[in-house]
Amino acid sequence: MSIWWSLHLRREAASVPLARHLLLGAMETAGVDPEVSFDLSVALSEACANAVEHGGTGEEGGDGGDGRTAGSPGAYRVTAYLDGERCRIEVADSGPGFSARRVVRRPLPPPAPTAESGRGLGLIEQLADHVHFRNKPGHGAVVSFDKILKWREDALLRAM
Repeated sequence: MSIWWSLHLRREAASVPLARHLLLGAMETAGVDPEVSFDLSVALSEACANAVEHGGTGEEGGDGGDGRTAGSPGAYRVTAYLDGERCRIEVADSGPGFSARRVVRRPLPPPAPTAESGRGLGLIEQLADHVHFRNKPGHGAVVSFDKILKWREDALLRAM
């Protein structure tokens, strides 16, 4: 059995825990191991926080500034798939996109020890099994990552 859902969220800090809680609820109901669920929820939180902070041009337009479409400067999209033994998550925004260095996966210098940001994408790489950074045609960034699922013994949707 598979489950998928997609959210179109405003680029507001309050959208990050909303996406995280929806993912955790779906995985809990399906019977995914709590440790795997936690790892994916942290990775999702980092990807969403990145979209909120960097995912727009700062210009209001297209949708009148109300953030209702994922392609607008005020919104981003989260899509999650639980399919068989794998969970795949994608976060897409309408910002300037990733640098060419990030897209081709060249190592970036680590942030200064006292820096308050700059660790999120590296954390996603540590928590997920596979990570892909790309730019959308036009503009916008897409972070997609997946993880092999472990199931609780009493899982309702355990892959056969």
